[in-house]
Order: sequence, then structure tokens, then C-alpha cells
Amino acid sequence: MTRKVRSVYCCAECGHQHPKWVGRCDGCGAWNSVTEEPVAPPEETHRRRSLAPSLPSAAPRRLVDVETPTLTRWDTGLEEFDFVLGGGIVPGSLILIGGEPGIGKSTLLLQAAARLHGRGRTVLYASGEESPEQLQLRAARLEEETADVHVIGETRLEAVCHSAAALEAQVLIIDSIQTVYTDALESAPGSVGQVRESAATLMRFAKDSGTAVLVVGHVTKGGGIAGPKTLEHIVDTVLYFEGEPALDYRLLRATKNRFGSVDELGVFAMTDHGLHPVPNPSAIFLAARAVGSPGSAVTALMEGTRPVLVEVQALAAPSGYGTPQRVATGLDPRRLAVLLAVLERRTTSPFADKDVFVQVSAGVRVTEPAADLAVAAALLSSLHNRPTPADGLFVGEVGLGGEVRPIGGLDRRLAEAARLGFHKVFGSGRTATRIPGVELVGLDHVDRVVQNLAA
Repeated sequence: MTRKVRSVYCCAECGHQHPKWVGRCDGCGAWNSVTEEPVAPPEETHRRRSLAPSLPSAAPRRLVDVETPTLTRWDTGLEEFDFVLGGGIVPGSLILIGGEPGIGKSTLLLQAAARLHGRGRTVLYASGEESPEQLQLRAARLEEETADVHVIGETRLEAVCHSAAALEAQVLIIDSIQTVYTDALESAPGSVGQVRESAATLMRFAKDSGTAVLVVGHVTKGGGIAGPKTLEHIVDTVLYFEGEPALDYRLLRATKNRFGSVDELGVFAMTDHGLHPVPNPSAIFLAARAVGSPGSAVTALMEGTRPVLVEVQALAAPSGYGTPQRVATGLDPRRLAVLLAVLERRTTSPFADKDVFVQVSAGVRVTEPAADLAVAAALLSSLHNRPTPADGLFVGEVGLGGEVRPIGGLDRRLAEAARLGFHKVFGSGRTATRIPGVELVGLDHVDRVVQNLAA
């Protein structure tokens, strides 16, 4: 008698289960994200659980009786990578690295594997997307000593963990989590259940063996890591590899880190011989800046603990269509709409009949409100065709009433501005921070920006 296999329909974005296929997920609202997954019958699940060895439960202890371990980190030799991780790789941790295809995730991890081996660490690189021969071709163009790095072309998770244990690997790299599968589930690799169970298995393996596990994860069209959101909750650290494919720079950003600060930013330069860390990102981001050009303003962002100076460019031109265009690159379009409404209502500068285009240089993504004043200054500079001061920096949040509000971390932003030759900083007049060599020009309202533009 043929056994009927029961199926459930899971959303690849949030993991919500549906009794039948639907075009739009009821849990998160994503379209075309629901896929079918087979479910083992109850008797099969019971049989697997009965065969599993019964382990004694751990006795509870008081927190004061728990010995505090010494937190050690392994230096990878890639300074920007170590900086984003908080100082290096913590043994027994599970690190997830996400990014678009071709952004450089595999190249970064192969370089890290080579340098970790050079520092005496045993590394196993398990690739389910490339064969060992293809990995050798990738390694040949890198300026790294990759000859003694152990590689394996395997997608079965139990085999990968067995090989890592037999090798006594200190670092295990999985490329990628969407290609591996575990025998505990019957669903296909890359499905919600497989991704979630594989991540949980790797976490248990990392904690039990002390092996640091680095996992590559694909991203969805929305920019999130493919699979349920619980995947990011399982791991210790989540890193996103970003950047425009047409540009030579890649940004590594931490969004979760149990052993360090989040929102740290590392910058790499993509070359023919791999990725090279960029120790001074501000100078790189401002290298192509045209001083004295209308529609340009410089601001200072706080990426974790690091201040980064970037250029905001804006163009306001008469609209040739019925509805003016609003295009933002590297900036939330809704935030741009709010700033345009404030400038239209609270100043005498009209934008209602103008096409507006705003972009942030070098593919940087702006998320904090400290860049509001720089965006407003770039827009007003373009509208009035008057450049901003060449040595001027704009930092401040713009409220709905047009008021300029103070921001946090101003002392570090000003210190970075002084180091790069920006001696005049425009911000809130209620700020008391002072840095030698930097003049702080207080602006109580956004309409005063026009008075400080060059003639």
C-alpha cells in the first residue's frame, strides 16, 4: 500500500504555514513566497524520536556558580572583517553572512580561510555550490596561501559535520546554507524546514565542539536573508555584504552580534586579486567629490562606533510631466518625501513642480536622521544653483516644523571632520560640543541653510 505523503505550504520569508497554496502569505504579506514541503507522518516522527539516544538533562545551577569563561578571539588577518566582528572570530560561534549573488561572499571567506590557516587554525571549507576544482580556480587568482586549506564538495549536513569532527577543524565554512540538507527532514534543500533545521544543527555542533562556523546565506528580492526570520535569531552574528556591482567597493555591515556592537561598517576594495580592506573609508567616499558644484553636501554618519563622511548629491529640475518624479538612491524614499514637504511648507523654496533626484555616494545606505540637514542643504543648493561651503559639513535632524534638532555622537563626527579638513560644521544651535579647529555654526531652522550657501 502506497503511503500518502502529507504536505504543508510554508512561506520562505517568515515561515508561516498554510493549509493550501496561496499567492500572498497571510503572515507577512509577501507575494509568491509560499512553497510546498512534505511532512513526515506521525508514526514516522515517533519512530525517529524513539531511535534518538536519550541524554540526561542538565542540572540547574545558580548563575553565581557558573564560571566566567575567558573570551578569546581569532584574528582573521582582514582588519575590516575583524572590526565588524568586534575584534575577531569567537570560538564556538555561528556567523551568518548574507549578500546578493556575485557580491564577494565566497571570495571573502576563502581569503579569511587562508589567513586563518596561516595563523595555525585548521579550516574546512564545505561548498555545495562549487566543486573543489572550481574552488581551486578561485584560489589561484587570490594573493593568498590557500594550498593547505581543506575543502570538501558536499551538501549532506551530517557528512560535513562528520568530516569537520574527524579533521578536528577549528573553523568550518558552509557555502551556502541553502544548498545543504539534513537527513532528519524529507524536504528539498533550500526549503524553510531544511534551512531552519540545518542552522539549528550547525549551532549545536558549534557549541558542542567549539568550532567556529561561518555560513553563507542568499538574500531575497527584498534584501533579507532567504529563509524564515528564525534563521537570524538562531545564529550569533549576522553580517550583510552590500555594494553596487558596478562599483569597486563592498560594505560589510553587522546587524546582529552577540559578542560585539551592531551596525559596524567595514569597507573593502574589490580587485583582480580579491578583497582588500580600506582603513580610511571617509577619504574613499569623498575622493570623487567635485568641490564647488551645486547640489552637493557632506554629512557624517555613525556606523556603529565609526564616524564615516559621505557625500549627498541632489538635483532639482523643472518637471516635464504632469506628476513630478521623486527618485532616491541610498535614502529611504519616504524620508525624502517628508523633507520635501517640510521645505515646501516651512521655507520659501518651491519643490512642488520640480523633479527631484537624490543619491548617496559610493553605494552607502543612509538610515539615521542625522543626514536630514545634508539632504535639505543639497536640495536647496541645487534649487538655487549655489554650492555649499567647500569645507562645510551638515549634520542634524530636521523636524516637521522645520527645526534643526541635535544628534548623538557629535564629538566623534566633529573629530573625523577636522581630520579630513572640514572646519565648518552646520548643525543645531542647541549643541554645546566643541572641537579645536572646527567652527560649529548653529542653525535653529532649516530656512537658514540658504543664507549659508556660497554666492
